[in-house]
Amino acid sequence: MATKEKNIWVLLIFILSGLVVGGLLGELAARVDWLWWLAYGQSFGLENPIVLDLSVVKVTFALMFKISIASIIGMGLAIFIYKKI
Repeated sequence: MATKEKNIWVLLIFILSGLVVGGLLGELAARVDWLWWLAYGQSFGLENPIVLDLSVVKVTFALMFKISIASIIGMGLAIFIYKKI
């Protein structure tokens, strides 16, 4: 009897894709008068990137998150689909 094994990496890919697709749909919905609330959210992260200059190599670190209602709905939908698989 084979068991159905769920992989954590697949779950992370589902969640990230749900966040990205939900965020994109939220940005598109912001242009529609009665769907503006889907784009409502908060941004957090590094405003100014951190620069590490080693003379030979210059490395820049920056990370910014923008969470909206649509991206949260997309993440929830992705988890729901993952559990159904």
